[in-house]
Amino acid sequence: GYDAVMPSFGRAGVNNFFGNLLDVNGALNALLQGELSGLGINTSRVVINSTLGFFGFFDVATDMGVYRYQTDFGHTLATWGLPMGPYVVVPLLGPRTVRSAVGTGVDGYASPLGQINDNDAEWGLRALDLVDIRAGLLDVEQVVSGDRYVFFRDAYLQQREVLINGGPAPDNFSEFEEGWDDDL
Repeated sequence: GYDAVMPSFGRAGVNNFFGNLLDVNGALNALLQGELSGLGINTSRVVINSTLGFFGFFDVATDMGVYRYQTDFGHTLATWGLPMGPYVVVPLLGPRTVRSAVGTGVDGYASPLGQINDNDAEWGLRALDLVDIRAGLLDVEQVVSGDRYVFFRDAYLQQREVLINGGPAPDNFSEFEEGWDDDL
């Protein structure tokens, strides 16, 4: 329904707004990881998009060539050496590892949305964010092939590996698969 009633410029604005809030978390996590360039990049994005981009509804920073340093608290925990733990599927949030699920909880609390003192406003914005994320994933359903669980698990684990290592995943991409045959 959201996809049907919200015009494309409105969906883009909502997505940009929540992306701007995500950049606040990204700056904090970059600091915790010791990634000072990532801290500077995401801080610059927040300042640019919050001012020139009308509170983040327009992504002016990307247009200026300031690209987001992708990170989250799960990435921070990986940088600190915590193992990823088992793969899980969290209702409404989707695929995670235990490490990234804990990271999602910390990011949710540390985000600007987590600092709103009005529960109705906070949870209304969180619901809008979830609906916006889900609407953005509708087209992804068309590329799923084979076993859906295995497809999503492998895609998620590879994406996390690329995020944490800062580049393409190696052929033996995941510590998740280490010892898998022994467990069988």
